[in-house]
Amino acid sequence: MSIRSTLRRTAIAAVAATAVVALAACSPTSNDAGGDGTATDNPYGLITPGEIRVASLGDAKPYTFTDETGQFTGFDVELFTDVAGRIGIDEVVFTGQDFSGLLSAVANGQFDVGVAAIGITAEREETVDFSDGYLAGYLTVMASPDSDISDEDSLADKRLGVVQGTLQEAYAVKNFTDTELVRFPDNNSAISAVNSGSIDAHFLDFEAAKEYAEQYGLENAIDIPSFDAPAGFAIAKDKPEFKKALDEALHAAMEDGTWKELYEKWFPGSPMPDQYLPSDEQAEGDGGE
Repeated sequence: MSIRSTLRRTAIAAVAATAVVALAACSPTSNDAGGDGTATDNPYGLITPGEIRVASLGDAKPYTFTDETGQFTGFDVELFTDVAGRIGIDEVVFTGQDFSGLLSAVANGQFDVGVAAIGITAEREETVDFSDGYLAGYLTVMASPDSDISDEDSLADKRLGVVQGTLQEAYAVKNFTDTELVRFPDNNSAISAVNSGSIDAHFLDFEAAKEYAEQYGLENAIDIPSFDAPAGFAIAKDKPEFKKALDEALHAAMEDGTWKELYEKWFPGSPMPDQYLPSDEQAEGDGGE
């Protein structure tokens, strides 16, 4: 056999082997979407099959926050972890983010879900999809007891802190037109600014305000109802199976009383939205407002 014939046969074998590898890479049994597993192994299109990566906040007590050990906890954390377990996912990893970039991080695939008492609005739905709503409440303007802030009119010409990208910011832009808004990345930095006197007040969630009132001696100067934008879990667009599973598990948690139990644990003494209670208690009108 000549050297030329041997080389020709070797080349043909190499081409054939390359073709086999290429076919294997295109095979339905291989991992797709960057190694995320097949549709059967990963029906919800998670970044890592069997694990949900959650973008959250570390300073939004009692919704989502880190405890003294650095672990995430709070109402939203416990509720979402329960919901995830109901759809067969026990590995849930929470990571703190600035709220201003949280939704875009979910939309571009850095996280599977955003969980941080995120109000559902038409503007936000242009970026992400949401689960059904699971929480509604109040907005609060927090100030020093020595301030002269007592109603929305008294905010005129004041410096008011807002966390960028929140419902409070959107509300303030629309309604506090004579107020100077000062934007912050999180509540902690805004409350520090109130304490230092660099701003007159901070606009935040009613429940989150409770902790700061106790810690720093601040007061709720104005409480504003906010039931038109209930909180939902944020997920990337075009994941209908994931959304459907979350919605079904969320409603199951409401119906069997899990939601109510968590609400009573994390919001003691607060008005309880009737629409999230078990259906038999809604009919009786228990705990609603």
